[in-house]
Parts: sequence; C-alpha cells; structure tokens
Amino acid sequence: MEYSVIKEGDLFFLTDKNGELTENNEKGYGLYTKDTRFLSRMELFVDGEKPSLLSSSANRSYFASIRLMKDRKDEGAIEIHRERFIYDGVLYERVSLTNFFPQAVSFDFSAAFDADFQDMFIVRKYRTGEVGKIIGKVTGERTLSIRYQGADDMLRETCIRWDQNESEVDADGIVHYSMTLEPKEIKQICFFIIPVLEQKWPVLLSFEEGLKRLEASYEQWYRETSRVTTNADVFNGLYRRGVQDLRMLMTDVGYGETPVAGLPWFAVPFGRDSLITSLFMLPLNPEKVKGTLRTLAAYQGDSVDAWRDEQPGKIMHEIRFGELVNTHQSPFGPYYGSVDSTPLFLVLLGEYVRWTGDLSIVEELKPNVARALDWIDRGIEAGSGFLTYHQEAEKGFPNQGWKDSSNSIVHASGEYARSPIALAEVQGYVYQAKKSLAPIFERMGEMALAEKLDQDAEAFRARFEQAFWMENENFYAIALDKDRRQVQSVTSNPGHLLMTGLPAASRADRIAKRLVADDMFSGFGIRTMSTEAAGYYPMSYHNGSVWPHDNGMILLGLSRLGYKKEAGKVISSLLAASRFFEYQRLPELFCGHGSELGYPVPYPTTCSPQAWAAGTAIVFMQALLGLHPNALKKEIRIDPFLPEMIDELLAEHIPIGAGHLSLKVTRSRSGSDPVKVEILENTTGFELIHSSK
Repeated sequence: MEYSVIKEGDLFFLTDKNGELTENNEKGYGLYTKDTRFLSRMELFVDGEKPSLLSSSANRSYFASIRLMKDRKDEGAIEIHRERFIYDGVLYERVSLTNFFPQAVSFDFSAAFDADFQDMFIVRKYRTGEVGKIIGKVTGERTLSIRYQGADDMLRETCIRWDQNESEVDADGIVHYSMTLEPKEIKQICFFIIPVLEQKWPVLLSFEEGLKRLEASYEQWYRETSRVTTNADVFNGLYRRGVQDLRMLMTDVGYGETPVAGLPWFAVPFGRDSLITSLFMLPLNPEKVKGTLRTLAAYQGDSVDAWRDEQPGKIMHEIRFGELVNTHQSPFGPYYGSVDSTPLFLVLLGEYVRWTGDLSIVEELKPNVARALDWIDRGIEAGSGFLTYHQEAEKGFPNQGWKDSSNSIVHASGEYARSPIALAEVQGYVYQAKKSLAPIFERMGEMALAEKLDQDAEAFRARFEQAFWMENENFYAIALDKDRRQVQSVTSNPGHLLMTGLPAASRADRIAKRLVADDMFSGFGIRTMSTEAAGYYPMSYHNGSVWPHDNGMILLGLSRLGYKKEAGKVISSLLAASRFFEYQRLPELFCGHGSELGYPVPYPTTCSPQAWAAGTAIVFMQALLGLHPNALKKEIRIDPFLPEMIDELLAEHIPIGAGHLSLKVTRSRSGSDPVKVEILENTTGFELIHSSK
C-alpha cells in the first residue's frame, strides 16, 4: 500500500508512508470521524526541512511505527521515531528524537497542524455542496484549537495538545521546539489530537495508558473468538491477520458493534458488506454479529423516497454522517440502493440461529423480519416472479448487486443489460432466506407462516431453474434483463447459489466444476467473469478480477455440498496469493491474470484492510472443517479435509449453541479416511455427525 492507516472505533487516520499529512494533498489523507476530516495537515520538520523515510510499519492493525532521519552525510543524523494509535476517540502520537551525531547538536524541531473539516465526499471529489466555515484558531498553553461551524449547524472542533513546553506556536499553527541533544540522547514529545463534536470531549490518557487499554481490548477479542493453528505458516499468518483486521474494522453507531466495509473510504456500516462479513464471522463468534442485525434493523426503510432509493422494509446499502448528508445534499443518510441487502439480512438471521439456537433476537426483530419479507414479496410481484432492481435516485447506483459498477451486467453480445434486472445470486438469497426462516417460525409456533415460507421458496425455486439455466453453457445466467432475456455471460455470481441450496444436485455439480475450470479459475482464485465472456478483461473491477469475498461465498457452498477437491483448490490458490500482499492481507480485489505470471497483479485502487476480504480467512477454517451446525436440530455436521500444504489443523473454542467445540484434524497416511479427527472439547450438548461425500 502507498499509504499508512490505523483505525479504532469511529476514528481512522490515513497518511502517506512517512506518516505525514501535507498541505493540500490530493490523496485525501487525514484524520476522519463521522465522514469529516478533522485533521488535514500534520508535518514534522528539523530546521525547516523534511526528514527522509527509513521505515514504515503498520503490521499491527491498530498501531503504526515510522522511522525518519535528518542526516548530514558521513557525519551523523537525528532519528525521528513516530509511534501512533487511536483509543477512545483520541489520536495519540509519540515522537522520539535521538541524536546520532558524535557531539551535541542544537536544532529547531517543529510540527505543523491544520484542519479543514471537509466532508469525505468533497475530499474524494465525489460531491460538491454548500458547507460551513472555520470560525476560530486559538493557541493556549500546550494547546492549539481549530473550530468549524457547519452548514448543518453542527459545531466541530479539532484540539491538538502536547506534553512538553514549546518555544513558540507561530501564526500558521506550527509548534516549534528549540532542542539540544547530547550524543545518543533521546527526547520524546507526545501529541494528542482530539476531534470534538458538539462539545463532547473524550477522556485523555497518557500515551502508555492508552496503548495498554487498547492492547487489552485486542487480547479480550482474541480470548472471545475461535483460535486456529496449522503446521503451515501461510495459513496461520492469514488467519491471524483476518482476525486482527476484523477487530479493527468493528464500529458501533449506537446499536452494537458491526464490521464496516473497509479502509480508507468505507469506514461506515453497509448493508451487503456488513452482512456478508458477519456471515463469515459466525465460526469466529456468533455473538459478534448481533450488532449488525440490530444496526440494519434500526435503519430499515419506512417510506417511499426515490431520492434515496428507499422503500418500506428495505435494508440500507450504506450510511454516512457528514455535513452533506446532514444538509440533504447527498442521499446517503442512509442510501438504500442495493437489492441484496434485504434478503441477506434474513439469511444472516437464519444462519445466526443455526449456530446459536437463540430465538430471542428473532422475537426482538420480528417486526423487521415481517417488513423485510413484505418488501421481498412486493418486489417479486412487481418483477414478474423475481426480485429485481432499478435505479430511482438520480445520484444512486445503476447496478445494485454486489457487482455495482455500471458495466458489470453485460450480455454475450457486449451490450449492457437494461433494468429492471434480476440477478441470479439474489434469487438464491431469497430462497435461502425463506427456507431458513421456515423452521425457525415453526419452532416459535407460527405454523402457517412457516408453511407459507417453505411453499413460496419451492415455487420460487422452480421458476428460477426454468428461467436462468443456460443449456448452451451448462451454467446459470448472471441475470435476466428488463425483457426477461437471459444475460448469457458466465460469471462467479451463480457460484453463490451453492451456499443457498437452490440448485438441483446435477446443476450444482456442473457449477462447482465450471468455477474451477481454466476460464474461471486464475490459479490465484475464481475470477468474477469467464475469460471466454465478451465483457472479460482482467484489470476490470468486476469483469474478470478476483475478489476474495466472492471466493468465500462460493467456498461456503462448496463446503456445504461436500466439494472438497474444488474447495481445496480455491483455498490453496488464495493462500498462495496472500504471500504477495503487504502484511499478508488479502485486498478487496486483485486482477484476474493467470498464476503463470508467478504473482497476483494488484488492482490499482483497492480498499485494504477490507472487512469481507479479512473474513475470508474465517471461511477457510469453516470449509476445511466442513463445519455446519444446526442448533434447531441440536446437531453439528463436520466433514474435514486438508489441502496439500497443511498436514495438521487445530481449531479451538469455536462457539456453537451455549458451548464450544475444539477439534484436531491430522493427515492420515494410512487407512480409508484421508484425515484423522480428534474431538478435544464439545460442551455444546449437540450431536456431532461426521459425514463424508
């Protein structure tokens, strides 16, 4: 990555590799909360000159360490070590200056600060609009404060404090220190950057105490989540990175923690992204996904508003909290332009119950479930039997599935499909939602509703099989267009159907095998589009690239249906790809070039870390164990396998029901079963069923 980023809660800090925010930077660097940039400049100088970079590391998702130097060749240098983290709404930065000259040196050390309070949409040049103004810049004892009165009548303030007396704060907001250091002497200055909204001030701690509390919160996260180790360092590294990044990406906007989509530009709750990430997180800790369900329920649509693509019962796509949203100059407060968020909301609820048996949240969210089902049924009726989308909002999205770029739904002729569009995978989510909710409502005594959901799902399945299957390709079409014509491009979208249980067994078999055939499989993962399709190109966003989360959704289906060979191929390929990315962090996507190049080609602009990419590592664990609990039946099905590079897998403390499952899987060198399974702990009270395909 060309940038350094850390995040905690609702605050994230994005800088260049030097740790700098330079004036008028074009890359959007800054300190952000509530979609507002609270710090737009933070630069260090020694005698008025910028030091040069020695190293930059953010290997710990929450902590960055940057080393700089200001040297005189063959004489010595002043080393500047920057250490930073965020805790409880405050950015902490400690600057350590060390004299590596053989004699004492005196110099001016300075730090420049500024804040422009720009809305993130303006920073990204995504929107313009009427905004507020800076109303004051005040210096005090070890303090610099910048205040902004927004067009939304909200008072915003950035307060910068430091723990050592300065020699001067000049008119440009530059803090100067006259320093003299003996050889090898170290002096430290701590800066505290505090974003303040409506005079709500966070608690300020010492650098050491803040870091101690932050690290303790990570340790608690690790204690509460599943632990997985293997004999393969590449798997262990990817799993640890995924678990750590998921912790960093959790945010609470008032209804419990939920994973935001990704950094730097999508650090807010989403519908689709947060739901899919939460689906992936179920084997990590099902309790962690309840915040997602409650957050999305709280923002469920309740009126018809074309400006925001809102409809009653619809689950949002994305929510923003900045000045343009607050003044209704942007429709993202929230915006509802996704067709899949609503069925995925119900899918996650159903899967959560399968893992936990907890019906209380279903009872709590029953009105939301009813409204979501009503929205789906109204959509199916309006869409002549399928759930479709059509852009209503002038500033919304033309394509409203997960492949939301304007060119992603393309006919074999190269013509773009016209809306209303019915996406294949969305119909699968609808089917899975109804099939998974039926036994839940049956358990809750609502027999008529349960029977209706089951019958609706089966009728829907029959319509889908007839309308979407392409005989010439032995594959499902990605979509139906406005004229109910099949969009006959072979893509990864129908791979999601394997997870839903919708396809007939013979067709599921063809889908599974085609996904790992040469035209779809790059060697570093399953491509989003076949190399034989008219719209294919490997550097595209959605038409031939590789998305780890897309592979993760497919893996859930391959695992559920017992396709071990295909699942192993996908897992091994993504593990191999992960070696080439910084901190072994799978990015949002990468290009779809074949592995014969010897390395995955990075996509030019991609989010990293990104939530559903991080969650893919958890899917690997679930797929390798073949782990699929059903708390309503009080049973856990396992069907483990190990890919070539792994000979031993230890999974500990997997939360299921009211207990935990721990097991060890070892490659067997003899006998009919290729792996040996040892159950180390099962406090769930559920029957353990070892099935095999």
